[in-house]
Amino acid sequence: MDILSPNNYQVVEKAIGYLVGHFKQKPNINQIAEYVHLKPADFEQIFADWAGVSFKKFEQFIGTNYFLQVLDNTLKNNLFSNNFDQTVIANPPVFKPRLIIERYQAEKDIALINYSFSNSYFGKIVIANTEKGVCYLAFYTDKDLAVSLLKSTFPTASYTEKTAILQLPAIAVLQNNFTILTPIKLHLKGTDFQLKVWETLLNIPFGALSTYGKIAQQITSPKSARAVGTAIGNNPIAVIIPCHRVIQNSGKLGGYMWGLTKKCAILGWEASQKS
Repeated sequence: MDILSPNNYQVVEKAIGYLVGHFKQKPNINQIAEYVHLKPADFEQIFADWAGVSFKKFEQFIGTNYFLQVLDNTLKNNLFSNNFDQTVIANPPVFKPRLIIERYQAEKDIALINYSFSNSYFGKIVIANTEKGVCYLAFYTDKDLAVSLLKSTFPTASYTEKTAILQLPAIAVLQNNFTILTPIKLHLKGTDFQLKVWETLLNIPFGALSTYGKIAQQITSPKSARAVGTAIGNNPIAVIIPCHRVIQNSGKLGGYMWGLTKKCAILGWEASQKS
């Protein structure tokens, strides 16, 4: 079975969305399978192949109480690390990729951009790079719209549809492939404040959580939680810069550029890999 099949991920995301929307009713596996138009056994197989755990076990990883528990553990034990540029720190898939970050300086730094489309564990992605590193990574449903959004981010660049070598380590991570240990090079366009926030996000360990207020404290700007939220919302590198690991103090997910169901799916998947 092709775990990276967009059709299979759509089944997974649709099921998670239904579960989240009916959490209090505690729908059983038969109800969820019916909702995604599959036999229960077929649905359970697709989901287990994707998550590595049963759907029933996955449920415990996406509730507010669980998020609060993880958040408390993260903050209480100060699990944050400043070594965001270090290499693999644990056995795959619970790891932190080595990142080399270079800041965009001027329009001439982003004269030519290569972009390509791939499937990932969390849906279809578009990824783009300059000659210095990956500058953009986003989920998409419509290719034309994805290209339009990319070009609006870097309006003066020239574009070539091409899977470049610089893209491969990031694509591998999004495909749960840990055979490529080449550092992921990022070339980021952002303000000083945004870059500080994005680099701080990289300190949140796999399977851990933080809050907007905690990020604000870490960048020594404790009153800037709202601005932190805006910077997180403008994160140009999905998943690799883990903005999905930031939630509200209440345990609610907050926002996510690609929808809360996808955020829930990513967080639940990460928790499943550590279970």
